[in-house]
Amino acid sequence: MNAGASKHSQPVLAIHGGAGTLLRSQMSEAKEKEYLAALHSILEAGQAQLAAGATALDVVVEAVRRLEECELFNAGRGAVYTAAGSHELDASVMDGSNLQAGAVAGVTRTRNPVLAAQAVMQHSEHLMFIGAAADAFAAAHGLEQVEPSWFGTTARLEQLRRAQQAQAGALLDHDGQQLAASSAASGPIDERSKTGTVGAVALDAQGHLAAATSTGGMTNKQVGRVGDSPIIGAGCYANDATVAVSCTGTGEAFMRSCAAFDVSAQMEYLGLGVVAAAERVVHHKLPQVGGSGGLIAVSANGELSLCFNSDGMYRGYARVGEAPVVAIYGDQPA
Repeated sequence: MNAGASKHSQPVLAIHGGAGTLLRSQMSEAKEKEYLAALHSILEAGQAQLAAGATALDVVVEAVRRLEECELFNAGRGAVYTAAGSHELDASVMDGSNLQAGAVAGVTRTRNPVLAAQAVMQHSEHLMFIGAAADAFAAAHGLEQVEPSWFGTTARLEQLRRAQQAQAGALLDHDGQQLAASSAASGPIDERSKTGTVGAVALDAQGHLAAATSTGGMTNKQVGRVGDSPIIGAGCYANDATVAVSCTGTGEAFMRSCAAFDVSAQMEYLGLGVVAAAERVVHHKLPQVGGSGGLIAVSANGELSLCFNSDGMYRGYARVGEAPVVAIYGDQPA
């Protein structure tokens, strides 16, 4: 499904907070408002940045940082637990103006992994750091370090315990919430199939594109597992000539498909618009390798696609001068 597909050239920001199976019957009105308000607030802040002339890179990094700070989403605070009861977080950023990128994987102490990814891009000859070395690099560049327990929440720990009791194996992102609670307050998406990676894409007033993606991974995942979120070309990609993309879903399938880059490639080599390219990747190519989830994308001319093959995706966009649009379900227009 797509939204905001008409062509515009004014600056625009789009964000996502995960995709999965829709369970409207299990969401309270209060919970829906909480999710939508969080998305709306982040979009408003990014919209103001773009209106003030901020770069696309700065806007997507700040949007994802705000998503990392929000316990509703599986990135930063509120990240899911590994099978060992720990947290391992991944993030990436890419600047479409020069194809520079940075990424971190398996960080355990850096409060905002997306800031660490940006620091790698700006201050290192390398593109990715992992584990303790990534945390050390972030600390050396002044980024806040926290105790690993800072990322955890009671709800996420209960997800892990229930998943392990049920011998459910690794559950995509914060899939374990449905095991932990089936009440109306548990959330608007069936947590058995919800994928909670967060991301942002933007086009700025100078015509530059950027993308950023961040995640806490999978509930009960094996220690050391890395998905698509920090992989440039799989979970994140930006190129001023074509498109900026951030993905959310079954990471292994997105890696096999080089999903984010494939949207750009189809635009460049086949001459497709962003909507058609995103649909080909999400609805045709990803399912061939068991891929579920979606992506957000903005093209060099400001055309948007918020496309997913699941029943819902936390998502929204805001163009400068227009009211932000937010949605959760597949039958909503965002």
